[in-house]
Amino acid sequence: MEAARRIEELTRQLNDHAHRYYVLDDPVISDSEYDRLFQELLKLEEAYPALSAEDSPTRRVGGAPLDKFEQARHRLPMLSLENGFSDQDLRDFSERLQRFLNEPVVSGFSAEPKMDGLAVELVYRHGRLVTGSTRGDGSIGENISAQLKTIGTIPLRLVQESSELLEVRGEVYMDKQGFTELNEHQLSKALQPFANPRNAAAGSLRQLDPTVTAQRPLKFFAYGVGEPQSTTCTSQTELLGYLNRIGFPTCPHNRFCPGIEEVIGHYDQLSSIRHDLPYEIDGMVVKVDELLLQSRLGVKARAPRWAIARKFPATQATTTLCGVDFQVGRTGAITPVALLDPVNLDGATVSRATLHNQDEINRKDLRIGDSVLVQRAGDVIPEVVKPMVAKRTGKETPITLPTRCPACDSELIKPEDEAVTRCPNMQCPAQQLRGLIHYCSKAGLDIEGLGKRYVEQLYGEGLIREIADLYTMEREVLKNLEGWGEKSADNVLTAIKQARTPPLADFIAALGIRFIGENSSSLLESHFGSLEKIAAAAEAELLEIDGIGDQAARSLVDYFGNGRIVAMLDRLNQAGVSPAAARQAADGLALSGATLVFTGSLTRLSRDEAKKLVKEHGGTIASSVTNKVTHVVAGQKAGSKLTKAREAGKVILSEDEFLELIGS
Repeated sequence: MEAARRIEELTRQLNDHAHRYYVLDDPVISDSEYDRLFQELLKLEEAYPALSAEDSPTRRVGGAPLDKFEQARHRLPMLSLENGFSDQDLRDFSERLQRFLNEPVVSGFSAEPKMDGLAVELVYRHGRLVTGSTRGDGSIGENISAQLKTIGTIPLRLVQESSELLEVRGEVYMDKQGFTELNEHQLSKALQPFANPRNAAAGSLRQLDPTVTAQRPLKFFAYGVGEPQSTTCTSQTELLGYLNRIGFPTCPHNRFCPGIEEVIGHYDQLSSIRHDLPYEIDGMVVKVDELLLQSRLGVKARAPRWAIARKFPATQATTTLCGVDFQVGRTGAITPVALLDPVNLDGATVSRATLHNQDEINRKDLRIGDSVLVQRAGDVIPEVVKPMVAKRTGKETPITLPTRCPACDSELIKPEDEAVTRCPNMQCPAQQLRGLIHYCSKAGLDIEGLGKRYVEQLYGEGLIREIADLYTMEREVLKNLEGWGEKSADNVLTAIKQARTPPLADFIAALGIRFIGENSSSLLESHFGSLEKIAAAAEAELLEIDGIGDQAARSLVDYFGNGRIVAMLDRLNQAGVSPAAARQAADGLALSGATLVFTGSLTRLSRDEAKKLVKEHGGTIASSVTNKVTHVVAGQKAGSKLTKAREAGKVILSEDEFLELIGS
């Protein structure tokens, strides 16, 4: 059919010209000629709608508005990055890599500007874009395929064939000129201007109507793929070149650096030209260049070991410290918060900032009424840096923490070994409320429909006072609350019902036990396997777990030994709440059910790398030889642990035998 052949030819030509314009910066036709070809294709597709392809260039104008965004699960998590704020942080990063690998990183680093935009994932199958989504929480994002297809720098079809599945990751941003023009348009229409380019980019992508997104000056830089093994590349530098060849723009200021000092030099160079760039950057991302080493290093809870973000110095401004609010945290910590005369910091209006604790206030000699220097540490958390002493008038007043809890009037305490003053009353309403908010939040069980505002409302109405109350709320009461209704009540109750059988590690983390976070909760789940065993564990037994220290062990014993907690857990049990340990992905893993202790010096692995391998193969780690230990791996100059293991009849492995056992 002639129309089909012409549509295919026009699609190929327009995609090729878009690649030359956006990626190669080397157009071979005029804008008017491009527009002529585009209009011809548009008319053909209107006449023959069945021939319109999903990757047609005409899709960039946007489709029909959506009712809401669907969720999109990332096949592989989109992790966060560890932050560094000094040259020493970069050197420390390099030293950590060397300790983990038992050898220096001689293959170099990739140093890349950290774009101040929105991270997205683009999924291509057989070279065609099928799905685009936001990072979201790292595991699940929002499906914004229709919006992303309107961005000219994102190829709808790759220039050359890639693997069957390619998950490209990068940053959608708005350059400075586009941002200025957009705000001028907003003002001309009597609309609210955007605070900064990042907010403008994020807001543009989250338009339910893709035609609105299509009118926004959005751009895209690719910085990686979900699974490097899906390419033939062996390094990050090679991967960036590969992405460029198949159709993606990459940042022209990416650099390969042979060592960490060269990385620091490139950071200094980026910092010096930062404000001259046509787009906003808020730092530099440093990655181990060799992909095989990246694989060896693996990931921590939320970030890869092989990368770090070196942030630019915090944005600072001067304002007035008008007063202090004393907040009570979920563990009873009293945190002084500065109330500031509102000031703009890097596009955000700041009116509150942390003062940390009384010792910090005294050290800085801060007073109410002071003119103070404020910064957003790491461009995120506002804090008061120092008072402008020269501007004092004598009317300033000292800041002192209260002696009694502002929420429950209990007498506050300050442990000798801590800088934080605390409310010791576990039934303090502020602590109860903060604990409930934490339990329902993303850091807890992530109960949909129970965000901070709604938990505060339920608490204010007297419907909930502790976690167990969540599971006994009634539909008839909820639907009649202000701002609620039958649908919202049903949705919340459905989410709460699903939270009756949470993963054990998530449940432990959600309880908000002091010194027990995500990693500790996972260790407890792996070691004990049930809530009952964790609650009954003695301090000595807890200390056997590698990664559980003195503070965490004491905190767990105190928590589960508290009568109020025992009663609450009993209520949860009666309400049908039954946390379950995740089944091992495969009981057939080489070390499934095994508990290992390492002693002596390893020559082929670092201790951290060895522990990582144990966990990957289904085993658990212990720090001393106990009855639960099944294997002891003895390196060079093994000491008393080896003697004790032999006496107890444990399986003794050399480093080579350990590697052979796991098939490595």
